[in-house]
Amino acid sequence: MLVPAIIFFLVFSYWPMTGNLLAFRKFSFNSGMYGTGWVGLQYFREFFTNRETPMYIRNTLIISGIKLFLYLPFPIILALIFNEIVNTKHRSAFQSISYLPYFISWVVVIGILNKLFAPNTGLVNQVLAATGLSDGSRFWMMENSFFYPAVFGSYLWKNIGWDSIIYYAAIMGISPSLYEAAAIDGANRLKQTRHVTLPGISKTIMILFIISLGGILSAGFDQVYLMQNPGNFQVSEIIDTYVVKTGLEKARYGPATAVGLIQGLVGLGLTVIVNKSADKFGDNALW
Repeated sequence: MLVPAIIFFLVFSYWPMTGNLLAFRKFSFNSGMYGTGWVGLQYFREFFTNRETPMYIRNTLIISGIKLFLYLPFPIILALIFNEIVNTKHRSAFQSISYLPYFISWVVVIGILNKLFAPNTGLVNQVLAATGLSDGSRFWMMENSFFYPAVFGSYLWKNIGWDSIIYYAAIMGISPSLYEAAAIDGANRLKQTRHVTLPGISKTIMILFIISLGGILSAGFDQVYLMQNPGNFQVSEIIDTYVVKTGLEKARYGPATAVGLIQGLVGLGLTVIVNKSADKFGDNALW
């Protein structure tokens, strides 16, 4: 019974990892998947000596930080809110509504965003023009200052409901007797949340944080690439978009593989370090 699963991971997970050899070999279309001739660390030096590399790293870290640190409390808060809704039907309805955006493609989400903030014809500009706050011709999506709030807002709207599922499940696993004991001691709902609920899901929070940290250099290609335009290029060009443009558009598979390998190694290193720290100080490690 395990054979199909083993074959699946061997073919789609482990065998493709051997393609990382392209980070050290010269690729040609008649040499096959693994290229021909060794180039050593040439592609790594090329990336780190590129004058635009600091911009790629900076933008990637900012967007990843927004999605990892700034976003983290929101699904937890939503799960706490669901836990406080007594009526089962109302809770189920609100949960279903919050889950729906997760199943909408980023293509559709960014399309909606472009329509809302389009100059002159967009709803936001029309409202601003009607209230006399502006002439309604502002190009919101091409402004550097608007890009990061738009990334955070669209990511929050799309994922908050889905990500709250795990936290809500963890809350449901807390023994009701703990709440009863806290209530007997005089704790109101807010104090029960602070002293019972949050400590009860702290391990889940830490484990999900460690898992997410592995993608610190992967800021989310789909969303950023679809939002990118010449106006916001200086804040929207990230490592993921660089890899795709270098590998697929320019057919430079070796340099693209090298940068992808750097992403994986950095993510692995951070995951191991944070996991060790969590194990040492809080006993919340993955392994």
